[in-house]
Amino acid sequence: MSPHQQPHHPGPAQSRREFLQRSGVGFGALALNAMLGQDTAHASANLLGHHTAKAKNVIFLFMEGGPSQLDLLDPKPLLNKLAGQPLPPSFDEPLLAMGEKGSPILPAPRTFKQHGQSGLWASEWIPHIATCMDDIAVIRSCWTNGINHAGGVCQMNTCTNVAGRPSLGSWVNYGLGSANQNLPSFVVLCDNSGRPVNGPRNWGSGFIPASHQGVRINGASAEPIANLNLPTGYTVEEQSRKLNLLNEFNQGHAAQHQHHGDLESRIKSYELAFRMQAEAPEAVDLKQEPEHIKVLYGMDQKETSVFGQNCLLARRLVERGVRFVQLYSGTGSKWDSHAEIEKNHSAMCRSMDKPVAGLLKDLKQRGLLDETLVVWGGEFGRTPMSEKGDGRDHNPTGFSMWMAGGGVKGGQTIGTTDELGLYAIEDKMHVHDIHASILHLLGLDNMKLTFNNNGRMERPTINEGVFNEKLIRG
Repeated sequence: MSPHQQPHHPGPAQSRREFLQRSGVGFGALALNAMLGQDTAHASANLLGHHTAKAKNVIFLFMEGGPSQLDLLDPKPLLNKLAGQPLPPSFDEPLLAMGEKGSPILPAPRTFKQHGQSGLWASEWIPHIATCMDDIAVIRSCWTNGINHAGGVCQMNTCTNVAGRPSLGSWVNYGLGSANQNLPSFVVLCDNSGRPVNGPRNWGSGFIPASHQGVRINGASAEPIANLNLPTGYTVEEQSRKLNLLNEFNQGHAAQHQHHGDLESRIKSYELAFRMQAEAPEAVDLKQEPEHIKVLYGMDQKETSVFGQNCLLARRLVERGVRFVQLYSGTGSKWDSHAEIEKNHSAMCRSMDKPVAGLLKDLKQRGLLDETLVVWGGEFGRTPMSEKGDGRDHNPTGFSMWMAGGGVKGGQTIGTTDELGLYAIEDKMHVHDIHASILHLLGLDNMKLTFNNNGRMERPTINEGVFNEKLIRG
């Protein structure tokens, strides 16, 4: 049985408890000695994966609220020809089931152009990303079951629109382990201090150990990682005494509660926090970056400075071995555009377009794009019909995402939607397939990566999902 199929790791966990009970050298030595070796050994075994990996890490650029594929990546000239008219009768029956019939078609007054040697289409709303199209594979045929934000965001993160399952980043962390013992393997960055729909459940670990959940970092803050720095006037010696006392409490509690997964995860989190004090401050210190790199990410402009910081921080994190980084653009469903889509999307695109292009170009010039899979998309797309006269409703039945780097063949489109961009009709990729493809590029088989949850063998894509071979670079 491979390491991925073990529901728990009683050997290392029992050794950890025995070490805790017998140790008298204090928390600092605990974090830096035998346990580090055990964790490294476990991670090294997991790093074998199921097949040869194309990518080592993932940066998932999540446009929360649902960007319009019709205005960015999937041009539909018929929209403008039929603007103001009802949908053709052939669309009626599926829409009746969704309760969406009756709204007139809303035009998409975009200027689409072909870019690069590949000639991929992009609108004037993403001029910087457009310069990277030869590295991008646009998937125009995505679909999902989540019709509202809570369900859609939940499914794009966990493969189901019902809460409670592990997030994709947690599965990756569980399956591959850490490449840097001094930093979290799964990091989340938001572009404002708000709360994404569903909150921390989006990066939660569900039924797998809590040590695999994501860690939210505030890249724009003076203290990006909360509570990491020592309080003013607080010495290392004082901290050591406090942690040693905490260690004694943990030892006693662990001795009385064998095989307690939550306690084990909490102990691991304290160990990681202690180790992070040495490396994390340097990793998140953007002052080390030269000015021309900051300009590349748009950090010199008000509209792009926050997401630019997060994109640059994402590059620094994967550069240091962080396995999975998720960036929220429009934290709190800011991409949602039931009204005034022209105003909403033009602003949201300006905030993320240059930073995203800067990230791709920076990764490429550093030789990191080949091993870093970059994924872009939201929880669903937008409808061709109007809502409130100048907006678009949610569209889970056909929308666009894209991937770049990490073994992906750029300069191509995969799949199509119908002539109005409402339904995916060719090479359809459900969220299960999208997750299966991401895992495959990381060397993980979505049907072999399992966890025994109370006697039930669970998989990240819930026994579904197929890797799309068109994505891979030959």
